[in-house]
Amino acid sequence: GYDDPEIGFDYKNCEVQLYVHAQSPDISQGVTEGEGLYKEQGAGDQGMMFGFSVAETDELMPMPILTAHKLVKRLAAVRKSGEVKFFRPDSKSQVTVRYENGKPKKIDTIVISTQHTPDVSNEDIREAVIETVIKKVIPADMIDGDTKFYINPTGRFVVGGPHGDTGLTGRKIIVDTYGGMGRHGGGAFSGKDPSKVDRSAAYMGRYIAKNIVASGLAYKCEVQLAYAIGVADPVS
Repeated sequence: GYDDPEIGFDYKNCEVQLYVHAQSPDISQGVTEGEGLYKEQGAGDQGMMFGFSVAETDELMPMPILTAHKLVKRLAAVRKSGEVKFFRPDSKSQVTVRYENGKPKKIDTIVISTQHTPDVSNEDIREAVIETVIKKVIPADMIDGDTKFYINPTGRFVVGGPHGDTGLTGRKIIVDTYGGMGRHGGGAFSGKDPSKVDRSAAYMGRYIAKNIVASGLAYKCEVQLAYAIGVADPVS
């Protein structure tokens, strides 16, 4: 959607500069088969990684983060289809779910911020988000008159995307995983090859936890792995 200079960023005429240097040879010998102290390909670093799963949704993911992802996916869909013409690409969401006896009961709060054209009112944005996004994603029995909606709570979101707020890739480790429901070892996923266990071991942890829950062995499961740099097998 960043295809217009008026938005501040246009993929057709932007410039991408790459500055890449070689990996430290001391690390490389630990992740290259046959070169390190241990002859198998070892982990790219030490650290802890977690996988999590829970049977409260069909996807075996926690309801708050799954719902937040579905909301921004729907935002993108109505923008790309032209159903809502004043949405722009940048957006984010947050969902607070009330639990009773460990199970989701009601959605307490929904926060959605979406970039928009400068000529639209906050009231029109609020109505469009609630009617075309929230009500199309959230089951009717999960919201009621007490559910709070915060739509563009600053009142304006015209400047956005890379032009408005750039940051380091990989900072959002919680939204990339379980929304805080499960533990996190602290390592990001973006830009890492499979030797970096921050990514590959977290994926495997999720795979193990998901299959334990899917098989009916547990309602909820968390798997923890830990590695030493240069060593193939987890230390725990």
